[in-house]
Amino acid sequence: MRAEQRRRRALGRALAAPGNRTSADVRDWWREAVCYQVYLRSFADGNGDGVGDLTGLYQRLPYLAGLGVDALWINPWFPSPMVDGGYDVSDYRAIDPAFGTLSDALAMIEEIHALGLRILIDIVPNHTSSQHPWFHEALAGGPDCVERDRYIFRPGTGPKGDAPPNNWRSVFGGSAWTRIVEPDGRAGSWYLHLFAPEQPDLNWDSCLVRREFESILRFWFDLGVDGIRIDVAHAMIKAPGLPDLGPSDIELIASAAHPGHPHWDREGVHEIFRGWRAVADSYPEPRVFVAEACVGASERLARYVRPGELHTAFNFDYLTAPWRADTLRIAIDSSLSAMAAVGAPAIWALSNHDVLRHLTRYGRPQSDGPVHTLANHSPDGPVDLALGTRRAQTAALLMLALPGCAYLYQGEELGLWEVEDLPDETLQDPTWERSGHTDRGRDGCRLPMPWSGDAPPFGFSPDHAQKVPWLPQPPQWKQLTVQAQTGDEQSMLELYRRALRIRRVHPALGDGSLAWDTTAVPDVLSFTRPPGFQCVVNLGQGAARLPDHREVLLSSVPLEDGLLPGDSAVWLAR
Repeated sequence: MRAEQRRRRALGRALAAPGNRTSADVRDWWREAVCYQVYLRSFADGNGDGVGDLTGLYQRLPYLAGLGVDALWINPWFPSPMVDGGYDVSDYRAIDPAFGTLSDALAMIEEIHALGLRILIDIVPNHTSSQHPWFHEALAGGPDCVERDRYIFRPGTGPKGDAPPNNWRSVFGGSAWTRIVEPDGRAGSWYLHLFAPEQPDLNWDSCLVRREFESILRFWFDLGVDGIRIDVAHAMIKAPGLPDLGPSDIELIASAAHPGHPHWDREGVHEIFRGWRAVADSYPEPRVFVAEACVGASERLARYVRPGELHTAFNFDYLTAPWRADTLRIAIDSSLSAMAAVGAPAIWALSNHDVLRHLTRYGRPQSDGPVHTLANHSPDGPVDLALGTRRAQTAALLMLALPGCAYLYQGEELGLWEVEDLPDETLQDPTWERSGHTDRGRDGCRLPMPWSGDAPPFGFSPDHAQKVPWLPQPPQWKQLTVQAQTGDEQSMLELYRRALRIRRVHPALGDGSLAWDTTAVPDVLSFTRPPGFQCVVNLGQGAARLPDHREVLLSSVPLEDGLLPGDSAVWLAR
């Protein structure tokens, strides 16, 4: 075994030693794990082509193990035309050549496990790529072919069938329907795509589709994958007859406006997921699922994680809550209550690859209601990066102290902000074109990671790289590289490292419950968790006096005279 492999595995054994691990050693590790989201295209470029890949990720695994996370969630790595960053899949059982090979993936899975970590991958079940063999067969077979039953084809409306079948809208802008040309050259039927035209929706009323995806799950579980994140888990079932959207549904196209919505959060998805849970539970160490389900109320979300269905689901109410003590507490309480009612853990996240980075969101004036997380909805005016950074440090300590599981989005531990001034010609998100250049899309949160050095690409690509990174990094990030922050006790990175070390060993942290402390200060959140842990968060401007305590475990800013400054947090031993 190579010396580097020996060093990595020694690190894994050290991290997994008694007293150093909690969640990853137990059967229900997913109830309290800290998972790190790897946006593969932007994590680390191993071969110098400007795109992140499995080689780059493999080389950086010691960094993730040393950070103190329990698992990795990797965005789609399958073969794809990359119309939507890999969420348009053309082969669910292979690796895109831009990222590597299936052998590379297997070697990485083995190394992840050797380091004491777990791996979740991303499955896209609502739609395939238009380059998937199934869709080619559907187009080539003609109007009456059985292959079309795998997708949702319908005749058009109007005298010549030249109008879409209904008024459904694409999340990326424009109609959700595209008309095809039949093999004989005639204008034909229309197919549904709730996202880009290159992402045709599958027909989940088809038994063939259901069997195929259960087979895909087993393929990856058999190769050692520990869990799967389900993309748009609330979108797979459509209402019979495909009725038109109402006016309010069109205004809320990206979310479930009400329980009767014709294509979001339909009851039939739960039957699908009960079948998937049976697949996961058939393994000696059961595999796990996390759902991306944008369904509004926490009570609706809890239906996805009832016994016999999925294990966990992302909590978007918390992610979109403004920097206000009252709204954050409501989001925390509603999630904990709804999840406890079905015996599931809460999941907390501050950012991901689809939303404005939270440092930037917190650096702007806060509203009374949910914060808009898309770039084109950002309030006017510059962001206060210093304020956003301070609040992001505070938010990290709050999130990591809450009961349940936490997801970190790559780069948040470095204090990366949303890059909102990317040149127009560099934008690659399909939203940019589909919106007629009115919505800049999600590229600003997807820039390559800065690892080292004083200038782009900041160690993202090797020194011999022949191409620049697929998205440009701002020169100002030279202060935020892993190299620059390592050893700086005042840095965001070292704060995350210390917080994750404490969370790993403290018996109060991870799964469990909390009790709110009474306080006369309206801008302060304070709660205790047994045994002997207290988290105090001051979201106001003035300083707040700390409660009685034995020891300060960690604070987001230096403390003086027993006071907690505004926009700061502290962990206390009681």
